[in-house]
Amino acid sequence: MSNPTPVESGHAAAVENDTVESIVHLMPLVLPVAGAVLMLLLASIAVFMA
Repeated sequence: MSNPTPVESGHAAAVENDTVESIVHLMPLVLPVAGAVLMLLLASIAVFMA
């Protein structure tokens, strides 16, 4: 359903946070680190197989 506007002014802080929006600001750090780990794992597998 729709997200109604809070009746009380202090009630706005009690509105639940979106999980995706709390993680999005970390993406510029997480994606390169995950890519580096993946490349390291793939390179180690290639060296081990050779």
